[in-house]
Formats: sequence, C-alpha cells, structure tokens
Amino acid sequence: MPSLSAQKIPAALHHVQPLPAGYRLQEVLSFHQRDAEQLAEQITQGADGLPHLRKGLDWEGQAAWMELVWEATAPSVAPSADGPLQVRATLYLPAHQHADAGTQARWAATVRRMLGLAYPPEALETAHTDHPLLGPLLRSQQGLHVPAAPTAWEALTWAITGQQISVAAAVALRRRLIRAAGTPLAQDGHGDAGAPGLWTYPNAAQVAQLGPDGLRTAGYSQSKTRALLALAAEVDRGALPLEDWVQASDAGAMRAADVDAAMQQLLAVPGVGPWTVHYTLLRGLGWPDGSLHGDVAVRKALARLQGVERVTEAQARDWLAPFAPWRALVAAHLWASLSSQAY
Repeated sequence: MPSLSAQKIPAALHHVQPLPAGYRLQEVLSFHQRDAEQLAEQITQGADGLPHLRKGLDWEGQAAWMELVWEATAPSVAPSADGPLQVRATLYLPAHQHADAGTQARWAATVRRMLGLAYPPEALETAHTDHPLLGPLLRSQQGLHVPAAPTAWEALTWAITGQQISVAAAVALRRRLIRAAGTPLAQDGHGDAGAPGLWTYPNAAQVAQLGPDGLRTAGYSQSKTRALLALAAEVDRGALPLEDWVQASDAGAMRAADVDAAMQQLLAVPGVGPWTVHYTLLRGLGWPDGSLHGDVAVRKALARLQGVERVTEAQARDWLAPFAPWRALVAAHLWASLSSQAY
C-alpha cells in the first residue's frame, strides 16, 4: 500500500473542523453576506436551522468552489447555534485535477483560517478581561473570531477596493470586478467544479489581463487601478509571495520580524498604505496584531467606548498599543460593537 503522501486524494476534499464552545456565528456570516446579490458567496439555512456557505474561489490557479456546513458535533445533540458545533468543509476541484496529502493539509488550514481559528482569541480575553473599558466588551462579545478570506490575494484586493469609500460602494465595485475578471462556474452543481450561480473571485493573472481600461470600465479609480495592476505584476513575477506568507502563518511560523518584512514589501507598492496592509494581514493571513488605528469604524467605536466626540489616528494607535500582540482582534471587537456587519 502506498504511503499517505503518495496517495492521490479525490477531487472533492473534505475536512471536519470542531468549533470552540461559545463560537459566535455572526462575524463569519456577516463577512460572507456583504453582497446581497450573492455573486461569489451564497448562505442558506439547512433543515436544522444552521447555515450553509457556498463560495466560488481560485484554488491554486484552478476555478473551484467550497461548501461549509455547520452541524451539531454528534447526531444525538440537538442542533443549536448555542450548542457544540462543527463545520463540515468540502472543496470541489475540477474533475481533471487530483490532489495529494499536501493539498489536503492546505485545505484544512484554509478552513481554520477562514473561521478565525488560526490564532484563537482566548488569550486576549484572558489577559484583558479586567480592563475597565475593553473588558466589558470582551465579555459581552465572548467567542468572537475574525473570519478571513480564503486567499491573501482576495483580502488584499478587497482592501484596495474598499479604500476611502463606503462598504456598500466597495461591495458594488467588488461585484463588478468579479463579473469582469472572475470565472462563472457550471450551473448544474457538478461537472468541472460547478456550483449553481457562483462566480470565482479573480486571481492576479485575471486582474492583470483586464488591464487599465478594463479596471477603469469596472469602476476603479486611476489610483486603485495602478495599485491592483502593480500588485498583480509583483505576484506574477514572484516578488510578492502572498501564499508563502499564508502557509507560514497557518503553520505558526510567522514571527513579528517576518510580518514586518512582509509589511515593507507591501508598502513599497504605490497605492498600498498602512491600513491596507494591516487589514490584509488580518483578513488574509489571520494575523492578530495589525494596528488598525487608521480605520474610521475603529476610531468611531473607540470614541463611543471612551465617551468622547472623536478619536484621532494617533490617539487610536496609542490606545491599541498596550494590547499587542492582539491589536487587530481588539479592532474586530470595536467593529462588532458598532454593528453586526463586518468589513
């Protein structure tokens, strides 16, 4: 019998991910319900009342789709969003594509990262539960995990898309990008990685193929167009190893010095600023310590928490600093304090 590493895994990859007690569903659901038209993501409710998520994606250069199904951990357990749950995750690849055990491991890591489990937040809750301002927020929102995009490229380009515009405008712009450069999957739900009605989010090569005219036609500003094309070119020539960073983060091998080096590479690209970088680290790598002091919603929530009219970027940076290495998780709690909607 061949070794596990030599065995081929079928085109449908499976992973069952247990969820920690008290895991909040609303963050991951809100993140994938941004687009009311459900172009690349669809959330439905199963007969047990628990959610099913379908999402089209580019998986290592191939159009694919995933399905995440929340369920009770055992058949004898009555399904409830408050009970012990797990996620049954399936990745559907093109019929002609085979995958080895390494692909299976990357899929399992992707599921954990997407569910906000790469860097569990319990340490933050334990360390700062007695903080006079943050402590009550942590206790009232216990179980909050920050969902991530399946790829760092998707997170990075979503951050570029959302620069200096409302979430609603960013979602509409993202939708036009997907229609312009993404891949529509087969409608029968089977065959070559088909999923009814879904599109994949475009990869770097597809965005590059649009060129300046295509991106401008899709509604991107001149500065965002330049940034997207510059990033796509860097990825294409291997100078921006986004997925290497993701795999290092998934493996727990990403250290502060590695993050700093990645930040400098990203900041060297015109149109990429600190907010975009920190957001990408959180939503793309699951990194919990980016300082999102430049985020408007973070500052609004912090002003409300402190009972003041406004908070400057410098004041937000200084307030978040003592919460390292969990500053991005703190920012996520501030987001959640404003609304159930997730950016």
